[in-house]
Amino acid sequence: MREQEQAWMREALAQARLALATDDVPVGAVVVGPGGAVVGRGRNEREATGDPTAHAEVLALRDAARTLGRWRLDDCTLVVTLEPCAMCAGATVLARVPRLVLGAWDPKAGATGSVHDLVRDRRLNHRVEVVGGVLAEECSGLLLDFFAHHRDAAQEDDDVAAPARGRAPRADHPGG
Repeated sequence: MREQEQAWMREALAQARLALATDDVPVGAVVVGPGGAVVGRGRNEREATGDPTAHAEVLALRDAARTLGRWRLDDCTLVVTLEPCAMCAGATVLARVPRLVLGAWDPKAGATGSVHDLVRDRRLNHRVEVVGGVLAEECSGLLLDFFAHHRDAAQEDDDVAAPARGRAPRADHPGG
């Protein structure tokens, strides 16, 4: 099963890379149907659409429901590059998805085992099996590169704007 999970994760990673074109956080997801074929795809589109709920998982679940013609995805697997947040974990439970495969754990906002564990909460009417760490280095590397680039760009913007605000540029900044 590990080889199949890795193949699915590569499809989710391809979705994550598409998010970069709209400067969205590179998270991608696919929903795999009962026959092993991808029936839903999604990538973060919050920046592209201005929709705070346009997370990769939610969009992939919507796409799968549309493809299959039903909201109950009780024979599907959700594959996502980053551990789902509370909203996406809740959507996974509500869609009755029995299995979640994730790449990188999210120690800041993860809701499937890291910070919270909504998908295995005994008080809910449905629980989800979680398989974590599939292609974790590749998944986390994509995110680390994205945020490093954004930090560098923000620092450059700050250094350029500093003289206009009456501040000297940082000493370690080229030309400053």
